[in-house]
Amino acid sequence: MHSLNESREIINDAIVKINLSDDPKELFDPIKYTLSIGGKRLRPALVLMSCELFSGKIEEAIMPALGIEIFHNFTLLHDDIMDKSPVRRNNPTVRLKWNENTAILSGDAMSILAYKFISACNENILPHVLKLFNQTALEVCKGQQYDMNFETIKYVTSEEYLLMIELKTSSLIAASMKLGAVIGGANAKDTDLIYDFGKNLGMAFQIQDDVLDVYGNLKVFGKNPGADIVANKKTYLLVKAIELASSQQNKEIYNQLEKPDFDPEEKIKIIRSIYNNLNIKEKSKELITDYFSKANKTLEKVSADHQKKEYLRDLADTILNRNK
Repeated sequence: MHSLNESREIINDAIVKINLSDDPKELFDPIKYTLSIGGKRLRPALVLMSCELFSGKIEEAIMPALGIEIFHNFTLLHDDIMDKSPVRRNNPTVRLKWNENTAILSGDAMSILAYKFISACNENILPHVLKLFNQTALEVCKGQQYDMNFETIKYVTSEEYLLMIELKTSSLIAASMKLGAVIGGANAKDTDLIYDFGKNLGMAFQIQDDVLDVYGNLKVFGKNPGADIVANKKTYLLVKAIELASSQQNKEIYNQLEKPDFDPEEKIKIIRSIYNNLNIKEKSKELITDYFSKANKTLEKVSADHQKKEYLRDLADTILNRNK
């Protein structure tokens, strides 16, 4: 069984071999750039690891895993347009390095390439694979729309936020694991269990991302710390703070959210101070731990080799303790 890092290396080697030399280069160069500037490669690695959990052969999972990674990066291209983001993985975003129209069209091309790679699997499982991917792609779009809706909604509950990240982020991580299990020949019960494992893992992953945006470091996280605060982005930390804040604290939060002209560093400092007073970081960590506990309990029910499952438990621990 390959570890997370070994699975990532397999994916990185496969990405280098993708032929994106077609014309027009204005369409394909941004795609090459996007895939070359790194990334955690978590989702395609999960495809391989989940496949290997049930099968000794992962060769048939590499192309679909690349499809998952290409699709994920396509969503990031469009996210960066919607969020007006200048930096992705310590590099200029495509919208900044080229322009927004290029980012839109190259992103569209990536979504089509994703289907090309996803469908490169055994024809016996192709209908199941495409059904899973179609469902997941639509869920990601639903989640993104909820995320956009939140920008104009003054009050979002933590339950509404958790539904949004379940669709936008967690569903793709869960589908990555189910895809690998299907390719690896797992039975229906185990593919459903591994999906639930991935879903809980994905929820913890996104909330950890929210925490790192406020308390992380640019050099290791790849984004400016506090960028979500500056952008008034609804995160778990923000919606939980609003739920728990006193009337005076809520007044200060909304004063910062609604102020048209502000000093970004001062805004981050004030909001972070409120988070600290309300122990929001600790409460977020508690929820992260709860999701990991659910993930591990689900993994115990999967009928696969115990030693192989330890690799997935180690993966969960890695995500729980990550700093980027």
